[in-house]
Amino acid sequence: MPSDTQTIERLVSETPAMPDIQAKGAGAISGANVPILQVGVSNFRLPLLYLGSRGGKLSLETQVSATVSLGADEKGVHMSRLLRTFYDFQDRVFTPELLEEVLLALKEDLESSRARLKLSFNYPIEQESLLSELTGYQYYPVIFEGVIDDLNRFRRFIHFDFVYSSACPCSAALAEHARQERGSYGIPHSQRSKARVSVEIKPGQHLDLKELQQYLLSALKTETQVMVKREDEQAFAELNGQYPKFVEDAARLIYEVLDSDERIKDFQVVCAHFESLHTHDAVAVINKGLPGGFRAQVDDFGSLLC
Repeated sequence: MPSDTQTIERLVSETPAMPDIQAKGAGAISGANVPILQVGVSNFRLPLLYLGSRGGKLSLETQVSATVSLGADEKGVHMSRLLRTFYDFQDRVFTPELLEEVLLALKEDLESSRARLKLSFNYPIEQESLLSELTGYQYYPVIFEGVIDDLNRFRRFIHFDFVYSSACPCSAALAEHARQERGSYGIPHSQRSKARVSVEIKPGQHLDLKELQQYLLSALKTETQVMVKREDEQAFAELNGQYPKFVEDAARLIYEVLDSDERIKDFQVVCAHFESLHTHDAVAVINKGLPGGFRAQVDDFGSLLC
């Protein structure tokens, strides 16, 4: 008797060729016969390799969004080709630099003129406690983004989230006023806050995620903690008292450190302070201001406040 494999091969060989409806030509198009800027897949999940903050490789679950352009006379794209392209790279270490090679492969495999790629993952960096010498892992939401146009001009971006505490300078002054004038004990309010930085890296330059995290830490001082004993909690309270900040202060402090790095071509900073006094939140957006560069949009708040 033939084996199961032989039976399947015989059935496949006897099956007529499957139809391919990705036809070209105006007659095959539904709706307006116009080009499409991006078509592809979103939130396709798979493990990819990244450089660890202490060297070596990390395998991290990654959400992949990959799109290509579609000409006016083209019916569609083979979505499976988008996915298969990533499996060709699954043993490589993904860096912003590697995205150019992946995008060129997408353009070739899908016969498109432009392509865009986003890799979203949570990146672990070991954090030491403030005083007690404990350590724990802080996880940072990161997106590697790459775009390539019809002339194969490549741009690469890193989007990085950083969570910190912000003590309100106004609240601190009012609490001190109450103590001095009425002998009343008041506690300045602090709130958990978040900064999202988006940086475009110059061609030929490299920026580590640990470096980006250190820039934000040096600017804001009051990153939320992982491992805490009583002495750490006290030290954290003192840091908040030493570095109170409005949301606009936070945005400007981050601007200062990013603008000092010549490897960064352009950047945008979005900050949100999740108010403990108000039912609304305080937000600020700032960018380097290059022509054709990042532009502040209200939509940035929505993704940050989730």
